[in-house]
Amino acid sequence: MSAARVGYVVKRYPRFSETFIVNEILAHEAAGADLEIFSIRPCNDTHFQNTISQVRAPLTRLSHASVKWSALWPRLQQLGPEFPKLWDVLREEQDADAVTVSQAIELAQHVRERKITHLHAHFATLPAAVARLAAWIADISYSLTAHAKDIYHDSVDAPVLAARLNDASAIVTVSQFNIAYLTKQFPSIADRLHCVYNGLGLQGLAYQEPRTRKRQIIAVGRLVEKKGIGVLVEACAELRDRDVEFCCQIVGSGDEQAPLEQLIESRQLAGHVTLTGPLPQSEVIHRLHESAVFAAPCVVGEDGNRDGLPTVLLEAMAVGTPCVSTDVTGIPEVVQHGQTGLIVPQHDADALADALVAMLDDSGLRVRCAEAARALIEDKFDSRRTSQQIRELFHAHVECETSSSPSDLLQEVS
Repeated sequence: MSAARVGYVVKRYPRFSETFIVNEILAHEAAGADLEIFSIRPCNDTHFQNTISQVRAPLTRLSHASVKWSALWPRLQQLGPEFPKLWDVLREEQDADAVTVSQAIELAQHVRERKITHLHAHFATLPAAVARLAAWIADISYSLTAHAKDIYHDSVDAPVLAARLNDASAIVTVSQFNIAYLTKQFPSIADRLHCVYNGLGLQGLAYQEPRTRKRQIIAVGRLVEKKGIGVLVEACAELRDRDVEFCCQIVGSGDEQAPLEQLIESRQLAGHVTLTGPLPQSEVIHRLHESAVFAAPCVVGEDGNRDGLPTVLLEAMAVGTPCVSTDVTGIPEVVQHGQTGLIVPQHDADALADALVAMLDDSGLRVRCAEAARALIEDKFDSRRTSQQIRELFHAHVECETSSSPSDLLQEVS
């Protein structure tokens, strides 16, 4: 098997909410993989997970300043002899914006100088756009991981997505639900689609039996529509009205923080529901361990945005916190109703309240679901195993050349 020197292309690095990328990189490095990380936008987070410090791969931030084609032209003329395929890219990608092309050229130069043999983009959005063109220019292969917003959001341009998928040597996605959707939308890529779940570093996620936990509900995630936190607040109001003993902690920050604060106040839940803000992962794990139930009331947003398979849901399952979630995208693949957790319909606060009460009141149910959930996580989500699956894809295509023209898949969509 040929060795691959892989460049990971991401939008922003590091990013507080994207622990799955860090888990993947750490697992690669533990297996001896040779990686570099390229970020196409500056980091704008103020909090970081402690696992970031464990990553050894060098990070390069690509230039992202606005650039005009007129200013880019002398650079194109200079680099043309070194990268003959550059002219193919320019001829076929006439609608590409100058910043994307400029970053692709810069990345292609890094690829050549650092002897990178394969590029992998996380998300089929800007990272894939830049990685695809850079791989084409540098005459190497590229692959991508598609998640959720990058394939379901109303803003997704089908022909553009088709080109990025078709030119990839392999397309990884994070659930069987996504596999079925992408196969239906883009039949020509079916043989290059691979379901690889987001992996967890299980050595840092100790299982604790949930038999004797305080009556605490916990939710963790960005405070955005697709997380369904407003539904959880309404469910908590229902629990309060039923005289159920409980408290609820909601960990995270985001655009919906102010509306959620207002909702908590209007429902008079100040004594029951707390918005903690973002917390370090070590503290999140501690609070998961002390909670009787984890709530992930995910919904499909009005703009089509939705979660693929929330990493923190998997972490809760790993550490022994019983989960209640919804029937959105790939979640039922892991939260199997009555076995590894409980599933309720999205947007249904009453059903969510019923499921939360069931977990709070029944220690036997909590233990049964938690034990089965941990077994499933160990079998399907160990990052040592999932990263190996991805590395096999890298190695399989390290000597493949990217196509010399845009994908034929563009003809499949209009």
